[in-house]
Amino acid sequence: MTGTRVHGIDALWPDCLAVAHARRSGDARQAAHDAALVYAEGQGWQLASRAGQGWDDEACQVFELLKPLLDRPPGGDSWVLGQLGQSLNGCIATHGGDANFVNGPEVLTHLHRLRALSDAVIVGAGTAALDNPQLTTRRVPGPNPVRVLLDPGLGLATTLKALSDGQAPTLLACDATRAAQAARRVGADQVLGVEGLVDAQGAIAMAPLVAALHARGLSVLFVEGGGVTVSRFLSQSCLDRLHLSVAPVVIGGGRPGLQLPLHASMRDCPRPPARIFSLGQDMLWDLDLSAARR
Repeated sequence: MTGTRVHGIDALWPDCLAVAHARRSGDARQAAHDAALVYAEGQGWQLASRAGQGWDDEACQVFELLKPLLDRPPGGDSWVLGQLGQSLNGCIATHGGDANFVNGPEVLTHLHRLRALSDAVIVGAGTAALDNPQLTTRRVPGPNPVRVLLDPGLGLATTLKALSDGQAPTLLACDATRAAQAARRVGADQVLGVEGLVDAQGAIAMAPLVAALHARGLSVLFVEGGGVTVSRFLSQSCLDRLHLSVAPVVIGGGRPGLQLPLHASMRDCPRPPARIFSLGQDMLWDLDLSAARR
């Protein structure tokens, strides 16, 4: 439209960060600092509409994708978002574990945005050991989340970047019965001993981990991987949302992504409400799992 000034993601992103900061600080509904976002009762955060100004397609899509996270209230219950990036045939890595990179740069930037808006990012021991991720917000402006390494077996090397680089707080999550042992390895300040994380048969429960993080003030949680950990959260109804990014690549004999209990018939298979977003060459499925979690 002639005379209309169109804004992009660079104008929107600082206000997304401001909303997340307000949530963490407990401010009821602090206005975004530059009026890019406005809050409407019953509708949550909305893109501001101002005379002679608009938003480009990328900014609108990013906002719609992030809105469920932005709408989390201060002091609310835990809210958990999982993500997996996979090939067309459902693999997240090659047979040997190479996952760099299944998805394109647009999906990687999206992951860093999710880190910046979340209170904590969670990865399983397998992903931490294989990828040695930093779990920081290098691709976008914004704070680093608390990094949570789920390591019930205490097998992770203490030299991992997340445990040694000092770029963000890190918690090694294990069952409470092994907290003292973990503290001797990485220091008590980096240990989260979770009551009931592992049962007598060795099964790992995600709900106690979510509760333990909430008790520390970490309520918006981002489960970044890998396939086993995200599958556990999903099968135990501990995810509110899942971002599943599908790349136009076929990985022969690769490592599977979601691994869930068998269903005897199609009518028993869940079909959660879904939205689809295009991120570069990849397609992101945003699956709403909140009803199952409730």
